[in-house]
Amino acid sequence: MTGIILAGGRANRMGGINKAFIEVGGERLIDRTLRVYRTLFREIIISTNSPLEYLEFDARIVADIYRGKGPLGAIHSGLLHSTCEHAFVSACDMPYLSGEFIGHMISQTGAHDLVVPVTASGFESLHAVYSRKCLPVIESQIEKNELKVSHLFGKFKTREIHGEELRRFDPEGKLFANLNRPDDLSKVIRP
Repeated sequence: MTGIILAGGRANRMGGINKAFIEVGGERLIDRTLRVYRTLFREIIISTNSPLEYLEFDARIVADIYRGKGPLGAIHSGLLHSTCEHAFVSACDMPYLSGEFIGHMISQTGAHDLVVPVTASGFESLHAVYSRKCLPVIESQIEKNELKVSHLFGKFKTREIHGEELRRFDPEGKLFANLNRPDDLSKVIRP
């Protein structure tokens, strides 16, 4: 399985700062994500609209083919360049990534095209496993400007992880937290 990091967001709500380079606990988010990924994946792809910012990293850097199409466009580029049938995808701004939980998700792939956690907020589509089988449907959605990633889950054989199964790995309910605004950062830094 390939590990894909989505690092293409504009970060307007964060004041234009590249969220991947924000430090939490003395470690940049991109470094933390790569550290977790290296324990799980031989192939790591960073999908970004600013590839020159990521040249220092030992990962394959790909740019969006469909620019300006948000996370769906980034997932498309990552899957298109992946050499594996399945890929785990996460955003670059998730400080609580758990290798144990990602490993559990990978173990649930089996005959499923997608594996996705579901919380009270809905599908956690930026922390999910995708099959390359999704590419034609993703391309069709992009061409129609239907950019909601969650629309994919009803079109494929999807394994949802929720309830007690999810709480075993995320008892505090913070696994899918991401940094979108400056006040999100202060919540993460606080003990």
